[in-house]
Formats: sequence, C-alpha cells, structure tokens
Amino acid sequence: MSESKARSIRIVLLGPPASGKGTQGRRLAANFGLGYFSTGALLREQVENTTPLGKIAGPILERGEYLPDDLMCRILAGWLERQTGGWVLDGFPRSLPQALFLGEWLAAHHQQLDAAVLLDVPYEELASRIRHRVECPDCRWSGQDHQTVRDDRCPVCATPAVPRADDSEQNFARRHQEFMRHTQPAISFYQDSDLLIRCDATAPQDEVSAKLLQLLVQ
Repeated sequence: MSESKARSIRIVLLGPPASGKGTQGRRLAANFGLGYFSTGALLREQVENTTPLGKIAGPILERGEYLPDDLMCRILAGWLERQTGGWVLDGFPRSLPQALFLGEWLAAHHQQLDAAVLLDVPYEELASRIRHRVECPDCRWSGQDHQTVRDDRCPVCATPAVPRADDSEQNFARRHQEFMRHTQPAISFYQDSDLLIRCDATAPQDEVSAKLLQLLVQ
C-alpha cells in the first residue's frame, strides 16, 4: 500500500466491550496517519464535563445501553464533515441502522469504506479485562492496571489512571448483551458486503497491532 493510499483509508473498528478497540484504533490511526474517532471516549468526556450531551448520555451509559441511533449519527456526521483524509472509527457503527447511515453518508460524499475490522475475544477473557481496566481522564489512554507507571499513572501523559465508572461486571454483562443484540447485525452486514476482516485479539497488544497491519496492507 502506498503512503498516499494509507493516509486515505477508511476503517471501522468493531468488537465487544474490552476487546481492545481503543488501543488498536489509536495505533492504527498513528501508523497510517489517520483521523481517530472514539464514541466511547467522547461520551465519557461529555458526561464528566456535564455538557448537554453528557446529561443525556450519562443515565443511558449507566444502564449499559447504547445511545439512540439518530443522536449518534448526528454526532458522527459532524465529525466526518471536518475530516480531510482517512480515519478510524472506534465504536461506530454499533447497530445496523448506524452502518446503513455511514454507507449513505459516504456515498453522498463520493467516498467509500475500505474495511470493517472485528476484534474477536471470548466472553471470559473480556470479563477478566474489565476487572483490571483503567483509563486516563486526561488523554483517554485505556489499558490494564499493570500497564500503568509510577503510582498507577498513565504511561502516555502521567495523569493518574482510574477504573472507568461503567466498568462494573453487571454493567459489562448488559453492555455485552447490547453488543450481541445490536452490533452483530452490523457485523453480518459488513460480512455480506465483503468488507469484514476478523482478527483474533486475545494475543498481547503488540501482536494484535502487527496482525492488523498485516491484514490491512494485503
């Protein structure tokens, strides 16, 4: 893949909660020089700052549910309008209507999706990750507690990393059910469209990153 083509590639990153979308999405964006959009990070920031969007999103996220499709589509459309090159979408689409909206938006702007990457991780591994996951409230780095440095600080910006407010095991179970109910149809849609790339994401992060790069540059 040429450098110019790499910088214009458009990728959606799919996977259940704790599958590594944030970590791998940021790495893909950095490796290819792409824009990066994380619905989860954006919504958590809005909740923490008690913005109008945050006040709407907070109770929904606390229940482990997805925000309404029309709201998420409006948020994404505003972000896409500001992009001049390729991008990675982490956490969008989370439903078939969102996948259809993205396809229609791209067609209307004479663009197309290059790949839908699915991170595959078994439920038991996901639950274990949730118990040890922390996030930086400043730069939004997310990882396992053993990956922090110097008194549980973020390895990127040194801000204290803390467990996510929505990472109780009960909340995770509901979010995983939401994923199976809403996102699986979107995954099937991309599979039928020959855009789906599956990646075993149970390996260490560096190995998963290397595998993703290999899959995407074929």
